[in-house]
Amino acid sequence: MAAENCTEQQQDRGRGIIIGGSGLIGGALVHYFKTRVENTEILAPNSKRLSLGKPADIQLYFRQYRPNFIINAAIAAINSDAQLAYETNYLGALNLAEVAIEHNIPYIHISSAATMPMGTNLSEEDCLPLRPNLPNYSKSKLMAELTLEHLAKTRGLDFTTVRLSIVYGKHDHKIQGFHRLLYSIADQAMPILLTRKQAMHSYSNAKKISPFVHHLLENREEFSGQTYNFADSEPVELGHLILTIKALLDLNTPRKVYLPLPVARTGKNIIFWFIRKLNRIGIEARMPGELMFLESFYKSQTLSTRKLLQSSYQDPQPQVTIYSELPALIEYYLTRWEHLNLITTFNTEFYSPKNNLDDFKTNPGKLLAATHKNSHR
Repeated sequence: MAAENCTEQQQDRGRGIIIGGSGLIGGALVHYFKTRVENTEILAPNSKRLSLGKPADIQLYFRQYRPNFIINAAIAAINSDAQLAYETNYLGALNLAEVAIEHNIPYIHISSAATMPMGTNLSEEDCLPLRPNLPNYSKSKLMAELTLEHLAKTRGLDFTTVRLSIVYGKHDHKIQGFHRLLYSIADQAMPILLTRKQAMHSYSNAKKISPFVHHLLENREEFSGQTYNFADSEPVELGHLILTIKALLDLNTPRKVYLPLPVARTGKNIIFWFIRKLNRIGIEARMPGELMFLESFYKSQTLSTRKLLQSSYQDPQPQVTIYSELPALIEYYLTRWEHLNLITTFNTEFYSPKNNLDDFKTNPGKLLAATHKNSHR
């Protein structure tokens, strides 16, 4: 009898599947739903338990667990080869959409501004034309968006696409995107500015994505079949952001010198040539993924959030931006990278935003002495 009651209670609970739960965005989603959403069971199978490239495995898994919703936060790395990008970013999204249709459940798809052109105040309708020469990452994510829209029109798929810009937040273990930029500055690997003046970009707060996704699931009638740009309302000038990080870290580099794009292209080509030579002699080396999007450092891409602001969703912390989060992000990542022996040139004893702020409030004399001692050292 007790076992029957337990089974009934388990069936009454909401159950969701989050794909990509070990990543920055997926991990934040798993933590949010497990700690903030009551009466909801979250499953976050890894690639060994649930392979996105095997439709039969996906169907078997979903028939076994009968979820009430799917959130797909899985992505192949931006420098993945064609096969991995195609299978993970496109076929994986398609296979999940098929089971969402079969089980008649909502499907939340996390996408990227890599599907959009360069420009300012871009709306949800602004997408790149599908071309063979697009980067594998952009092509696969764009194809996924287009197929989800097609399945909604032709087969009634209940989906929402959340299109993110440059994501920032804690617990990114792959060092990519904004965190690659932070790493390059902290490790003093950027002698001058790899951008131009007034190149503007939008940023997305990883921690804010989860409440929005929860709101999407609670309001399907409003959000079904829609795509939303999800980013901070104010774009950021890349050069100013780099110099702000430099100032917080009290570093001498990068200098306030903007490297012209033609020179940057030449440097990229030299790196690519050097990597090919290393590979030929048996030394494994890869081009940093972000260099695939080198020209975007020199062009603006800002996302319009007008559609988001006009929806029923309201940002509970609109004052939180990339600038307000910088001290906490710097402290978290410098500590992590020091423990992993990834930072070799930075004096981590000199900078600790949180500790310095506490000492500034309560014991400024101690802070001043410690600063002078470390500076002399």
